[in-house]
Amino acid sequence: MQTVPELFVDNLIPTTHFACDLKRCKGACCTMPGHRGAPLLDAEVQDIEKVLPIVQSYLSSDHLKVIEREGFLQGRPGDYSTHCVDDRACVFVVWEQGIARCAFEKAFFEGKIEWRKPLSCHLFPIRIDGGRTERLRFEYLSACEPALEQGEKEDVLLVDFVRDALIRAYGEKWYREFVHYCESKREIQSV
Repeated sequence: MQTVPELFVDNLIPTTHFACDLKRCKGACCTMPGHRGAPLLDAEVQDIEKVLPIVQSYLSSDHLKVIEREGFLQGRPGDYSTHCVDDRACVFVVWEQGIARCAFEKAFFEGKIEWRKPLSCHLFPIRIDGGRTERLRFEYLSACEPALEQGEKEDVLLVDFVRDALIRAYGEKWYREFVHYCESKREIQSV
């Protein structure tokens, strides 16, 4: 791990190419097996509560039943996540032609809400691990192989792919410094 202003960065992040290929992965990051869905920041719980009536209009009856029965989140302060349907799909997944899509993002792009989606989803496949110093790490998911291939093919770096999410998390100034850091890491590795 190398440090970048105020956090540690996984050495894979500066050099990895990545560009989602939903036609091939089918939105696998939204349907990972497990009992927990998307990690949520404490402040995001209120954001979700505000837009829930709008976002629910996109959800299937199965997903609405889970929210009605169990709520949309689980956990405790500092460790919240969304619920899952059948221990797989996030409760906010919308299925379109066999592809899992985010109901928040759908509403956001249709101009119905101003909040795009949980930061953990926006940043994926980068994860933020807490601690004394935050750590950015690349989370490999075999279902994302098409995204790695697409990123190579289109020459899209991971740091560019998640640009908006990194700016959302750390600010424009930090992002510019981070890009410079990543460029220097790539230069060192190419020597």
